[in-house]
Amino acid sequence: MGHMDHFSAGWVTPVLSYAMACVGAALGLRCTVRALEADGASKRNWLTLASVAIGSGIWTMHFVAMLGFSVEGTPIRYDVPLTVLSLLMSIGVVAAGVFTAGYGRSRVTSVAFGGLGTGLGVAAMHYTGMAALDLHGRIDYDPWLVIASVVIAVVAATAALTLTLIVRGPVLATLAALVMGLAVSTMHYTGMYAVSVTLAPSGATLSGATATEFIFPLAVVLGSFLFLASAYVALSPTGKRHESAFAAELLREVELATV
Repeated sequence: MGHMDHFSAGWVTPVLSYAMACVGAALGLRCTVRALEADGASKRNWLTLASVAIGSGIWTMHFVAMLGFSVEGTPIRYDVPLTVLSLLMSIGVVAAGVFTAGYGRSRVTSVAFGGLGTGLGVAAMHYTGMAALDLHGRIDYDPWLVIASVVIAVVAATAALTLTLIVRGPVLATLAALVMGLAVSTMHYTGMYAVSVTLAPSGATLSGATATEFIFPLAVVLGSFLFLASAYVALSPTGKRHESAFAAELLREVELATV
């Protein structure tokens, strides 16, 4: 068994990765709220931005956390195409969830499907990202912990969307982002706890890129994108008319529910 260290860079990686997940979540949830106030191309753009924000937030969280992952007795390399695929998958699966939420007839189904899509997006991203790992040995997973990690991701993503779409308010919006960030981080470390590495020492060179060569620059680019996009969204004006529309929508749902 190879001894694994998840925090080889100290507390920096878990804290920074959690912060990245929260920024991506805050931006994504904010965009989802904006999308519900808009329609047509504007709605589509907000939902796309939300998907990219949450998806790249998840990815950045995972790989910043992975910068602190080391296995005694073997170097670790990352398969570049698979790593890129994990980012695209993250955005794609989250987009399915977010678009379902954005175009959902009722908020309850929106939140349920949105949470499912986002949670599965986190999981798909995590395990594809793990498949990109190349080391001298074999990686095995504890199936129960893998299932637990997917459930955690889905439940917490659903909770975050509930706080965002059903209960509203600035304090709750912040809380929702922290919950979503926690969803991604908890899922990540639960998924990592499921890992066991059986070393097969060898002098052969591993294909793939080191974390510093490839993961770190990409994480910096995505991180910068998230911060800039957050600033842009924070400064762009919101429509006031949505409040009356939202109230009308809520009344309609109450009527439907009581019928």
